[in-house]
Parts: sequence; structure tokens; C-alpha cells
Amino acid sequence: MSRSLLIIMDSVGVGGAPDAAEYGDAGSDTLGNIIRACASGRGDRAGLRSGPLRLPNLSALGLESAAEFASPLTLPLSPTGRGDKESVMGSYWGVARERSRGKDTPSGHWEICGVPVTFEWGYFPHTIPCFPKALTDELIARCKLPGLLGNKHASGTDIIAELGAEHMVSGKPIVYTSADSVFQIAAHERTFGLQRLYDMCEAAFTLTAPRNIGRVIARPFVGDAPANFQRTANRRDFAIPPPAPTLLDVAAAAGREVVSIGKIGDIFAHRGTGRIVKASGHPALMEATLETLSTLKDGGLAIVNFVDFDMLFGHRRDVAGYADALEKFDAMLPRLFAALQPGDLAIITADHGNDPTAPGTDHTRECVPVLAFGPGIAGGPIGIRETFADIGQTIAKHLGLPQLAHGKAWT
Repeated sequence: MSRSLLIIMDSVGVGGAPDAAEYGDAGSDTLGNIIRACASGRGDRAGLRSGPLRLPNLSALGLESAAEFASPLTLPLSPTGRGDKESVMGSYWGVARERSRGKDTPSGHWEICGVPVTFEWGYFPHTIPCFPKALTDELIARCKLPGLLGNKHASGTDIIAELGAEHMVSGKPIVYTSADSVFQIAAHERTFGLQRLYDMCEAAFTLTAPRNIGRVIARPFVGDAPANFQRTANRRDFAIPPPAPTLLDVAAAAGREVVSIGKIGDIFAHRGTGRIVKASGHPALMEATLETLSTLKDGGLAIVNFVDFDMLFGHRRDVAGYADALEKFDAMLPRLFAALQPGDLAIITADHGNDPTAPGTDHTRECVPVLAFGPGIAGGPIGIRETFADIGQTIAKHLGLPQLAHGKAWT
């Protein structure tokens, strides 16, 4: 028996989704467009980074070769090209298409773990106000609120800058949504109170669940003025659970150790998620991952989401920041390679795209990379997988777990 590690680079899509135009995302290609932007100088920022995108370790695992299954890159990741994957360790490389409807976080994660979303999520319209009056009136009454601010589609950081000061004076929490199936509530940790925010989100979840809204998200922040308002690590998601057993459920039912790092517990509504390890920021998430690998039992499964790609750079359409985050993530990988034991299988993938060169602030419908590696793995190309669920099915087979309902293993 051996172990598995599933790493989700949140939003690092590789373009090429055949149905992208249906979502308004024709031409979206998160990785490819970052490569092109960096090659042209649009990914430069003084004091941060400059020049072509350099991802030597991901390239050695086959990232560029994988991406070209979905969408021709036209430019290499660095002046030296792809590099030699065998210089790291054996790897399989390819891309996967999403079968689920939508381009949201839960759908992507659930499908990766064997449960494509075949139903339609509920969404809120692009109007002001965007939430039904009956919903907001009931929420105000249940939580004894003086009212609400926002009530529109917005970027989380922008709306806090816009309305945070008024919120602190009035006591009215800020409510907003996005193109995802989500109801978000921002409130100041000190003046409003963190537990009060959580209680409000729990009440909102009971009101939105019948509308098939995937998540209610608590977005606490601190600071005393728009110039220094900052969201904290105390985010909490209240989520509808997956409609069927996921890879995590199957592993837990088989008595395997499951460790969920970062926001994984919230995404899966804490079902089958085992031990929860909280960490904020990519360096802390990698440290938590390495610590988990140092103690993970034979037959165990660890899953981690690196959220900053999406939260800090994709939604903010920050090309230079996104490129820098990719390069820093890549630089952390040698320590991960060294932590893997013979027989381990690690897979790096993504849950959707969030092209920082695209208009708007929403996720983008894209294929995702699939890089599967470990000591002793022979590897090779696995082409275009027709569902993200092939990832979960491959892990289930590797761990000797019962076959999942969806997906096809490539080994």
C-alpha cells in the first residue's frame, strides 16, 4: 500500500475548454496568457518580477506538454524551453475537461474527487439589488440587523474598500455575490464580531440552500480605513455537501487517514474530510503539506488547495502577481519532491481557470493540467481526459480503494 497527495492550484487553467464560448470565456487561457504577457513585458512589476515566466520544476513534470493538449502555448515558459522531466522524477502529464455545468470551486473539486455536478446551481442576477427582498428581509429579521450594505455583484476587496467604513459606523454587514453560486458577507472582526458574522452566515445558509446556492462565505476583515482594510484568514464557507460519495468519503469509509489542508474542509462541507489543517498563504500551505507528508500513514490521502492564485491574483486581474505566485510555488516543489516516499502518488491539477488577462473578475471555463508523479513512476502522456473525475479514479486505484462511480484511471 502507498500514499496519495492531491494538490489543487486554484484557478490555474490551461485554456482549450470546448464549451468556453457558452460561458462567455472564448480565448481564456490562464497559463498561456500569463506566459504571453510575461514574454511581452506585461507581466513585469518593479520590485516583484520581470521577464519570461520561469517554472522549471512544473515544466520538468510536463506542464507545457500537458497544456498544449488543450491550447497551443506558442511561447515557452522560459528561454530554455521545457526542460527534462526525468531530471525530477517520473510523471504522467495531460489535461482534463470539466463535465460539470459551471466554473465554480465546489463543482471543480467535487468532480476531481469523482462526483461531477449534473444539476444547475442557483445564481443571483446582475441587478442592484441582486438578492430577493424576501431573502434579505428575513435575514435582517433573524439576525436583528439594522440593515444591509452592498447587495450587488462585486469584487470582495473592492466592496470592502467602498463600504467598509460605512459598515463600521452603521453596523450593517456588507452582502454581495459573484458569477459563482455564492452569497458572501463581509464584516469587521472587531466592530461587528467574528462569531456574530459566522452566526449570520449560518442563518443565511438556511435561507439560500433551498435556492440551490452553493455556498455562503464569511469574509471577515480588519483595519480602520479603506487604505488599510485587509481580509483575514478567518474566512469560513458554509457549503451544500456533495450529492454523492466523493473520493474523500470512500477513503474515510475504508478507514484510511484523510488530511484536508487549507479550505478543503469547507469545500466538501466537512464530509469525509478527516483531519482539518488550517493554513493561510502559499508558504504556510506548503509547510502544512510537508508536515502532513512527514506523518501520513501508509494508505493515507492528503488534499490541499493553494488558493492565492485565484483569490489574490486571478479575481483581481493581477498578471504580475499571478506570475510571481506561480514562480514562487514552483520554487517550493523540490522540497515536496524530497518528501515523497517510494510508492507515493502526487497529483497537481486545478479546479477551473481565472485568466488575469480576461475582462471582468470571474472564473473562466478552461481545461486543467494533470501532472501525476512520484518516485519510481514511469509516466508518459495521458492526453485529454474527458472528465476531472479521472483524477479521483486514478487515486482510488492507486490506494486500493473501491472504484468510484465516475472517471477512468489512466494506469
